Amino acid sequence: MEPTWITARQIEAGRRAITRYARRGGKLWIRVFPDKPITMRPAETRMGSGKGSPEFWVSVVKPGRIIYESGGVSEDIARAAMEMAAHKMPILTRVVTTVGL
Repeated sequence: MEPTWITARQIEAGRRAITRYARRGGKLWIRVFPDKPITMRPAETRMGSGKGSPEFWVSVVKPGRIIYESGGVSEDIARAAMEMAAHKMPILTRVVTTVGL
């Protein structure tokens, strides 16, 4: 719904919420991967002396991007699990379903 960065910790927190709610039933696909390193300089460091070391990794997510996909569970269980994962995300999300596949 909005462009942002999602960290690897947030993606993992959503994955754990989905698998725990679905009781390890069905299959889960994570459609984003944190491939962008975010660097930070140490505290109380003078200017210069190069770039800081990587602190964490993020995935750039644009509007309309599917983050999680699940199969093999009923639609109401999948919807509830996705809503639990949506609470872990720093953005406004929407649950999308496909009919007839």
